[in-house]
Amino acid sequence: MTTQRLIISDVTLRDGMHALSHRFELDDMLAIARALDDAGVDIIEVSHGDGLGGNALTYGFSKHTEEEYIVSVAGVLQHAKLAALLLPGIGTIDDLERAADWGIGTVRIATHCTEADIAEQHIRYAVRRGLDTVGFLMMSHMIPPAALAEQAALMESYGAHCVYVVDSAGALLMGDAADRVDALRQRLSCQVGYHAHHNLGLGVANSIIAARHGATRIDGSLAGLGAGAGNAPLEVFAAVAEREGFETGCRLYALMDAADQLVRPMLERAGRSVRIDGRSLSLGYAGVYSSFLLHAQRAAERFGLDARDILVELGRRRMVGGQEDMILDVAVELSRNKDAS
Repeated sequence: MTTQRLIISDVTLRDGMHALSHRFELDDMLAIARALDDAGVDIIEVSHGDGLGGNALTYGFSKHTEEEYIVSVAGVLQHAKLAALLLPGIGTIDDLERAADWGIGTVRIATHCTEADIAEQHIRYAVRRGLDTVGFLMMSHMIPPAALAEQAALMESYGAHCVYVVDSAGALLMGDAADRVDALRQRLSCQVGYHAHHNLGLGVANSIIAARHGATRIDGSLAGLGAGAGNAPLEVFAAVAEREGFETGCRLYALMDAADQLVRPMLERAGRSVRIDGRSLSLGYAGVYSSFLLHAQRAAERFGLDARDILVELGRRRMVGGQEDMILDVAVELSRNKDAS
């Protein structure tokens, strides 16, 4: 039985943006922020789903401006530290500087798992600015644990105080999650974190395994609100973590109430749901970005294929975000193979 104290980072108000097409009402956001703060959550992340600077035609426009969201939430927090996410190439150092002025205390600099070097100037700036600075290695399932640790070591060398294993596609199996956390723990001196998605139904299990293997920062969101099949449901994780003997600093019943009384009614009003269905399961099974789904469905219809076969082939070829134009090529090849068989 362990009594390790975990640092809980909630992403309801950032990753959850995806589930609402970034149209989060400010009143809902403030009510949820107050509830999370009152429940004892350590860090609350707020920004466009694609991070600072994400308000664009490419990624979708949020209901309110970044300044309105961040400044408003900063004004209601009594306990939790306010955080934002930034992806170099989408957000800039100017965006980060403004967010720091608005009150964030933590920033997470996110890159694809093989591109940690593009985060150097952003991490160094955040550290100089005095922010709690986190490296966030997305799609961590796509490279072996040792290679992921190499990328994490780069982020630590730039000054990151913590580096995350990020299961963006919800594709990691339990042993895979353990191996990656072990690799980072053996290579780094800084903290290690774990961010799960729930596509294979392993969000909570993998987060617990990550904690068992030494990850000290764990992400979750109320009712699992997040992209794809959602994140590890925070209230479920807190319950299991308590049974496992971890200290989260959170009041479990308060998290349950916030999920039931704030997040689920909000989803019902918006006509949205977050669940494991055939689409989100296919993404996790294939290990690909959720942005591939619509392209695969269109290609499947055009060439008489099953979109799941296209997604699996994309995952086998380890295609990454930005390669959506290759999906048609893959569909053409699969169609030719089908005709020839």
